[in-house]
Amino acid sequence: MIVGVVRCECILFSAHSLKEKRSVVQSILRKAVHGHNLSASEVAYQDSWQHTELAFACVGSARSAVEHELSRALSLIDFRTEIERVHTIYEWF
Repeated sequence: MIVGVVRCECILFSAHSLKEKRSVVQSILRKAVHGHNLSASEVAYQDSWQHTELAFACVGSARSAVEHELSRALSLIDFRTEIERVHTIYEWF
């Protein structure tokens, strides 16, 4: 059993309120978990309107499958123009 966790710190340049930030963050989190073997959450900076930290976790029998799911989740962030990853940490258990 392989457990993979990726945490990424992000900046939202176009957010001018917590409501705008949460709209972007919730959209990413919903798309990440919908129909996939993945858990996702905003884990830090909930009260900051231009800063967030998102975490994605996946459990699988092969590391390649877990890496694929985690990279798919990160691509949801990378393809959006209103949010940018500034720091990413992978952890394996």
